[in-house]
Amino acid sequence: MTVTYSSYLKVDELLRCQQPLSDGPEHDELLFIVIHQSYELWFKQLLHELDFLVRLFNTGERNRALHTLKRVDTIYRTLIQQVDILETLTPLEFMSFRDRLSTASGFQSYQFRELEFLYGAKDAKKLSNYEPGSNHFERLQKRLEAPTLWDAFLRFLAHEGHDIPVAVLERDYSQVAEPSAAVQKVLVDVYRNDPLVSEICEALVDIDTSLQQWRYRHVKMVERTIGSKMGTGGSSGVGYLQSTLFKPVFPDLWAIRSEF
Repeated sequence: MTVTYSSYLKVDELLRCQQPLSDGPEHDELLFIVIHQSYELWFKQLLHELDFLVRLFNTGERNRALHTLKRVDTIYRTLIQQVDILETLTPLEFMSFRDRLSTASGFQSYQFRELEFLYGAKDAKKLSNYEPGSNHFERLQKRLEAPTLWDAFLRFLAHEGHDIPVAVLERDYSQVAEPSAAVQKVLVDVYRNDPLVSEICEALVDIDTSLQQWRYRHVKMVERTIGSKMGTGGSSGVGYLQSTLFKPVFPDLWAIRSEF
């Protein structure tokens, strides 16, 4: 059969995935569904790009790694812009269908948890939200035990001849990596003597910045929509989200700013 736009993109199947549950249904529920499904598609693409980036670091492909980092940051900027659309949903409009969400919550997004683990925010307790043995649980378990993006970058630096301590390279990947004075010393040297790799470092900082901006925009959007109410699915809502703010993904790259 001839491949068409609709058949290639599975448009009919895609458009059947938006199924509001409210009576009527409420006009604004479709927007809520479309935005969050869009987020999940972008999460899928981010995981695709970041896994590719890990492979590029592992094979020492500097230029392609830098290009991929710039793409990832552009995707995050798109996610930030999507908050603008979601903010058109007023508190009353959201409350018109909120009860239909029942126990559903963004905290249950396994792809977002995968991204957190890949960036280094390892927390085995988060697996408790998923059925042991399920595909979602297995995916997160694999991410929990795997090296992070930062681990891959440090291995890349080591292969480039930089003196990354063995203890840092061979750490327990299931735990959160601690900032390292020895790594920071290497990074300062990279900035001063290796222009292309220093660009990669700055691209990592760009991603870190965009991720923090997206978190902040998300928190303020939730606050303006539900205030201090409990979040969907019984989560603590704004209180928990605020606790995630201003926590850099790559703390070593921020720590060296005062060294220049």
